Amino acid sequence: RMFHDDELEESEKFYVGQPRVLLLIYALYNTLVARSEMVCYFVIILNHMVSASMITLVLPILIFLWAMLSVPRPSKRFWMTAIVYTEVAIVIKYFFQFGFFPWNKYVDYTKDKPYHPPNIIGIEKKEGYVHYDLVQLLALFFHRSILKCHGLWDEDEKGDSSSNKEDTDDELSLTGGRRDSSASLKSVNLAASVESIHVHFPEQQTAIRRKSSSSVSQLSHRSSFSSHRSKRGSTSTRNSSQKGSSVLSIKQKSRKELLMEKFREQMIKAKAFTIKKTLQVYVPIRQFFYNLIHPDYSAVTDVYVLMFLADTVDFIIIVFGFWAFGKHSAAADITSSLSEDQVPEAFLVMVLIQFGTMVVDRALYLKKTVMGKVIFQVILVFGIHFWMFFILPGVTERKFSQNTVAQLWYFVKCVYFGLSAYQIRCGYPTRVLGNFLTKSYNYVNLFLFQGFRLVPFLTELRAVMDWVWTDTTLSLSSWICVEDIYAHIFILKCWRESEKRYPQPRGQKKKKVVKYGMGGMIIVLLICIVWFPLLFMSLIKSVAGITNKPLDVSITITLGGYQPIFTMSAQQSQLKDLNQTGFNAFLGSYRGNTAALQFLEGYGKEDITLADLEGNSNSLWTISPPSREKMIQGLLDFSAEFTVVLSWSIQRPGLLNCIICLRILSPLITLEPCSQRPTALKSHNSHIKVYPYYIKAPSDSLAKPIKQLLTDCRWENITVSLVKNVSDEGVREWWVLNQLGKRYKTSEESLELFIFSDKVSPPSLGFLAGYGIMGLYASVVLVIGKFVREFFSGISHSIMFEELPNVDRILKLCTDIFLVRETGELELEEDLYAKLIFLYRSPETMIKWTREK
Repeated sequence: RMFHDDELEESEKFYVGQPRVLLLIYALYNTLVARSEMVCYFVIILNHMVSASMITLVLPILIFLWAMLSVPRPSKRFWMTAIVYTEVAIVIKYFFQFGFFPWNKYVDYTKDKPYHPPNIIGIEKKEGYVHYDLVQLLALFFHRSILKCHGLWDEDEKGDSSSNKEDTDDELSLTGGRRDSSASLKSVNLAASVESIHVHFPEQQTAIRRKSSSSVSQLSHRSSFSSHRSKRGSTSTRNSSQKGSSVLSIKQKSRKELLMEKFREQMIKAKAFTIKKTLQVYVPIRQFFYNLIHPDYSAVTDVYVLMFLADTVDFIIIVFGFWAFGKHSAAADITSSLSEDQVPEAFLVMVLIQFGTMVVDRALYLKKTVMGKVIFQVILVFGIHFWMFFILPGVTERKFSQNTVAQLWYFVKCVYFGLSAYQIRCGYPTRVLGNFLTKSYNYVNLFLFQGFRLVPFLTELRAVMDWVWTDTTLSLSSWICVEDIYAHIFILKCWRESEKRYPQPRGQKKKKVVKYGMGGMIIVLLICIVWFPLLFMSLIKSVAGITNKPLDVSITITLGGYQPIFTMSAQQSQLKDLNQTGFNAFLGSYRGNTAALQFLEGYGKEDITLADLEGNSNSLWTISPPSREKMIQGLLDFSAEFTVVLSWSIQRPGLLNCIICLRILSPLITLEPCSQRPTALKSHNSHIKVYPYYIKAPSDSLAKPIKQLLTDCRWENITVSLVKNVSDEGVREWWVLNQLGKRYKTSEESLELFIFSDKVSPPSLGFLAGYGIMGLYASVVLVIGKFVREFFSGISHSIMFEELPNVDRILKLCTDIFLVRETGELELEEDLYAKLIFLYRSPETMIKWTREK
């Protein structure tokens, strides 16, 4: 073996024999070394996310607009700029930590103010002010050491010196002319100063070399001419001063002219110096972007999919965390806001901006314009940084470093900026053929592509945008037709490839794994859909139900439609919960009553509330005398019906004003004796069997009496009496009610009312539970059944286009249409499209094209 080395083999054996953990550490370290510039970028962005100040804002912008756009890698000048800038930032932050600065005396008061000037600049006093900067400096020095180890640190200087060797003679003559012109700068005009600065571009280098000698000669001629003019001017000035030495006014005037002439010369010097320094900054920047847009070579790549995924993640962050981009909306929920038909302004602006950037990015990708992408990158970098770190803190009234959702959104956007810079540096692909999911034919691509087509309006929007920004002769309908045929053929190709990978022998029955796996899953799914409403409504309350106790219980009694005689309500302490002993005693009282026990099985002690109502009405009986006489006459008429209306109102959280009125006719009212009907209005007692005693409060707005718990399903007795109080203020009357068969005996007049509250569904599932069983069957089951029916019917009409044994030729025809469109062969595109349409119109030709080879 020619290149055999025993030491290398022993080293390799030693390395392979190390533990796996140590090998993993080696691999991680090698990855860190290979991507050390990415580590520096990550630390710089992380430092800016934590600090969010103007001091740390400079380096991230330089990363996205300089470092990541440099070909083939960032230059030494960038890394030296980053190192020096980080060191200066550390010194500045350390200097402003002293307490004698006035803004450092009220740190606790101003630390959370986003527009406090020290917070914006980044010189505020805080703990750990320099930790991330030191980590950043450490990462930069680590990358510098890696570049030096590989000899890449001084590569730019060596390349510049070697490239400039051939132009040494021309440059020397040109610099000689510049020195002559600079020496005579006192008398040279502005045009000569500007002409002495030359800008070199790649396509103009040969022309500059050819004209260097002529330009130098012209420059020397101009400098000699200007020096001759200056000498002549100085001689004339000297002669004029001698001639006017006798007159004082003329002498003063000539001195002013000398001062003005010197001032003009200084202004010319300042203008020339300003233009020179401006061009020294402008020319390299212009040259940098010119080389970026017109590269000598480019490794074409396509990372649009990754950029689209980054934008999609940002879109999801905006939807589910939109409250972080608005004011006074920290506790808001997008679903609750949209359910109330309210569109938050911050949510709307962020969604539209994000969606707009995605559309513009798609247009630039289809047009393949690198210049437009560079302009878009510059606008987006400056715009987003200005908005995130200067506008957003004022809108949300909290610092960017305290807004976690905004930090996450910014980090994903930085990933997008990095991918976008990589796309600019490498250039757009020359051909864009089909969807990125159609590059391979397997189950993963098949299901992802079908999921992509299920997103509402996404397929249509993509097709229209592709048609708008792609050169083609097809109409929009023809374009959509080609896209639909290509999608259908791709799906068939995936199924045919799966049949080749997992062939089914002829004459052999299907395996039970397939039948019970696929068929059994479909059966279970269909059964679940059919019985979903019943299962959902029964489990939503028994398993995940929430106890909904009443807040207020009110009772009103009215005689014959006149003014109510009794109104009373129970709240707070008057609403009592049953303990376990009381609940057991309550159940024991119905032992042997099957109907009552069956009803009580669905309730626990936490679902039963005892309302203790005061017996005295809380309002006076202020009936007018005519109505009073009319009521007495109605009570005296035993042949006519006289109604007693008992209504109750149960108010609960989320279900307010649940009111039901129960009307009882006179045969159901018992006044003992019957002759006491009129005397009931004269402070005598009367017994009325009208009190329900047990009320069921379901989840809807209809409260009902529970007859299963009543004795023989009859109402309870209550005593009704009218009390009259005569005083100096006048005669005051009110009614007093007392329940006879109370469970908890008390000496005072009172009423007891047991409320059985049904459990309600949790708020997260309230939108489904609100439909009810019939509503779920009508809105969910029938709609799903309609879609399922489409898979089991109408198959015979599509056999001609579905059962294609071999779709390779049709797929190649679609790909050829895409290819000739990208190459600009538009006439050939029309011919191939006509061929595709003819193929689908001719069944015989389709059969010939789709035969197995």
